[in-house]
Amino acid sequence: MPGEESLQRGWSHRPAALPRPARMVLPSLKLQELIQEIRGAKTQAQEREVIQKECAHIRAAFREGDAPQRHRQLAKLLYVHMLGYPAHFGQMECLKLIASPRFTDKRVGYLGAMLLLDERQDAHLLITNSIKNDLSQGTQPVQGLALCTLSTTGSAEMCRDLASEVEKLLLRPSPYVRKKAVLAAVHMIRKVPELSDIFLPPCTQLLHERHHGILMGAVTLITELCERSPAALTHFRQVVPQLVQILRTLVISGYSTEHSVAGVSDPFLQVQVLKLLRILGRNHEESSEAMNDMLAQVATNTDTSRNAGNAVLYETVLTIVDIRSASGLRVLAVNILGRFLLNNDKNIRYVALTSLLRLVQSDHSAVQRHRPTVVECLRETDASLSRRALELSLALVNSSNIRSMTQELQGFLEFCPVDLRADCASGILLAAERFAPTKRWHIDTIMRVLTTAGAHVRDDAVANLTQLIGGAEELHAYSVRRLYNALAADISQQPLVQVAAWCIGEYGELLLSESYEETEPLQVQEEEVLMLLEKVLQSHLSLPATRGYALTALMKLSTRFQGDNNRIRRVVSIYGSCLDIELQQRAVEYNALFRKYDHMRSAILEKMPLVEHGGPQDDEPGEGKEQPWSPKREVQSPTEPPTSNLLDLLDLLDSASGDAQPPPALDLMPGGSLLHLLDLPSNTPSLAPIPGLKVFDREGLQISLSFVRPPETPALLLITATASNTSKSDVTHFVFQAAVPKSFQLQLQIPSGDTVPAQGGPPITQVLRVLNPNKAPLRMRLRLAYNHFGQSVQEIFEVKDFPLDTWQ
Repeated sequence: MPGEESLQRGWSHRPAALPRPARMVLPSLKLQELIQEIRGAKTQAQEREVIQKECAHIRAAFREGDAPQRHRQLAKLLYVHMLGYPAHFGQMECLKLIASPRFTDKRVGYLGAMLLLDERQDAHLLITNSIKNDLSQGTQPVQGLALCTLSTTGSAEMCRDLASEVEKLLLRPSPYVRKKAVLAAVHMIRKVPELSDIFLPPCTQLLHERHHGILMGAVTLITELCERSPAALTHFRQVVPQLVQILRTLVISGYSTEHSVAGVSDPFLQVQVLKLLRILGRNHEESSEAMNDMLAQVATNTDTSRNAGNAVLYETVLTIVDIRSASGLRVLAVNILGRFLLNNDKNIRYVALTSLLRLVQSDHSAVQRHRPTVVECLRETDASLSRRALELSLALVNSSNIRSMTQELQGFLEFCPVDLRADCASGILLAAERFAPTKRWHIDTIMRVLTTAGAHVRDDAVANLTQLIGGAEELHAYSVRRLYNALAADISQQPLVQVAAWCIGEYGELLLSESYEETEPLQVQEEEVLMLLEKVLQSHLSLPATRGYALTALMKLSTRFQGDNNRIRRVVSIYGSCLDIELQQRAVEYNALFRKYDHMRSAILEKMPLVEHGGPQDDEPGEGKEQPWSPKREVQSPTEPPTSNLLDLLDLLDSASGDAQPPPALDLMPGGSLLHLLDLPSNTPSLAPIPGLKVFDREGLQISLSFVRPPETPALLLITATASNTSKSDVTHFVFQAAVPKSFQLQLQIPSGDTVPAQGGPPITQVLRVLNPNKAPLRMRLRLAYNHFGQSVQEIFEVKDFPLDTWQ
């Protein structure tokens, strides 16, 4: 048919001229209807179905470019985003709405930009020009929207581009715009600290404002500037009198009644001003003096019956402590914290304990006045409070209160939670070791701790107590009787059992002696002692190490007791087939002593030698008074320091460097010839300087070496390692180690510290003394370990390019 041919030609030649079929589009929901339908969904699957259908409508509307309804579709999408569903496809629509001249579009567009965009996405940079135009030409509501968006999503690049516009808005007549401009400036300073110079002039004028929001923002902005710029800190120290006047007005007359909280005049503004004063007065005498009187007035006039007043008082205390305040003012601050300890609010008590713990080193006597209240806090049921009280109580222990504080802490140890027992036991042992008035008191204290919480003590508690008892010859009988009674009462505390077994093995014959005078004489037979040690060996509670102590004690008693040793031999032979290798080896060796080397048994099992004392010690001198005793008075015989052994410990240099014969060991004994050479004073005028050498530079941490060779000892080289830190973070737990070839002798002195302060603070130094008798070329392997920016760092490297003057 002709019609069909023409229709076919139309299909083949002009397909684009045919009309497209109409698309079936379901009606889109309004925002209120969408919210109601989502809330009415009974299952999560129904909710997802509703959101998927609506998101399809929103995509279709965005593709069709329905400009009048775009802000409504984006508003629904933002609600979907708030529910946690993906809404990234609406990012470009936010940009279109921000560029629109209509306020309704801009409002939703800026809201979408704050929710859907961030600085990790490149799309956020596309709104920079729109924000710039709105800041310079927009109305006040539009400027407020732009400033809020900049404060929320502004990246460093956007802050640099828009800093001048924000700086202009800081002095605009409208308080609404100025308040939001101040907040945007705070965000800019945090992102780009080098923009500080732009905002310095307007800030001084903003302090004269009466608008509460502007004044609050101005104080916050100045605080940010002072924390990030030394120049700003110097500049704003001139406004300390003005800040003091603002604070005085708040305390005396109040800023406005509408900003008062529970009768406290504007506590939020007071807290911000106190924070700023703390920064300005730190390490500055003149500024501190200008604010001392005002701080005392705030501390005495603030109501403490309300939590708002406690917040102001706490900030006042922090400011007093941080600046160079008068001594009476610091005592007042400590007393305020002491009153906090009596508060019913646990949070306030916790804050007080934490603050007092910070002050215990600088204001020890003032904190000591509140010791009874701190001890009372040990009985708190709250675990965090009792832990803080324990830390503070241990910090308050000194030589004058060691007896009473130890008694309180031991009472706490008996009923404290399990997770605190290890800390409490360790703290008591350390305090007793440092401040013990007598040896007998020290021994009694450690034994009581072992009896109460033996399973929670430090690993070295057993060794420390055995060394203490061994060095107190006059207390051997007392100690062995106390330990025997404790062991007979309880064999579950393994550290106590180990010490008791060791002491019975060393001084077991004193249990049978009647020469020691006690109020209740101890009647013990040899069979009872052996039976008790056998009970320890057979107990399922005993650890392999404990059985080793008991087996050795039995073996030593074979030379201490006068009875038949057949019982001891039978017990020892049983453990010759023990599954524990260490115990089996020990039993086999002891059996060999009985069979083949019985004539040497007494000599081999003799008592451990006493620890040499620096001078005679009497536990309880005449007239019944105990003289103070310190473990530091005991001085062991001098030993040779590890020098070349560091080579083996660190394994830093290969064995090829040890071809040459090692030099003789350094003689460090009194009167030795090299003692005076190694202790040369650093200010000797005859020392010849040598050019220094920088050996390490990473992330602000720098280590340099300086050299000095004493003319009278050419073989000796004094090396001073200096570590400095120019970064913004402290370098903590700093450890510097070195190793040299075996032909050298190396001695490392104690460093001046283990923390390198940030931003060019005082460096730490460590002296290395190298003896090079062969004048061989010097090379050294260095090992560094430290924490920096929250990460643990270890570096090992070799230094070869030493100046020729260091070894030739």
